[in-house]
Amino acid sequence: QVQLVESGGGLVQAGGSLRLSCAASGRTFTRYTMGWFRQAPGKEREFVAVISWSGGNTYYADSVKGRFTISRDNAKNTVYLQMNSLKPEDTAVYYCAAVWTKMTIEVDDYDYWGQGTQVTVSS
Repeated sequence: QVQLVESGGGLVQAGGSLRLSCAASGRTFTRYTMGWFRQAPGKEREFVAVISWSGGNTYYADSVKGRFTISRDNAKNTVYLQMNSLKPEDTAVYYCAAVWTKMTIEVDDYDYWGQGTQVTVSS
């Protein structure tokens, strides 16, 4: 079992930055692939970024590539999403999620989800 708690969301102006954190419980955190997803009102949940259990592999949605960076600190059981050059279209609830070892961007592949944190970007 893995429990995930996101933090770091908020209101920011376009062009600004935020760093989201996702704290995980469980002794086997280091074997989980971690992903960030987001869901805007009236839209489906979509993939944002993923990082392998070792941290050696990452992958991003085209819409955030070059602006967002995913990282993890396995000693702290925490995964991060650094978001720079934010745009109004980045406004959404952001979720972190975990899946056992598999490197995937598919929502349905993830077994554990946090409660989400709201990110609002004003124009």
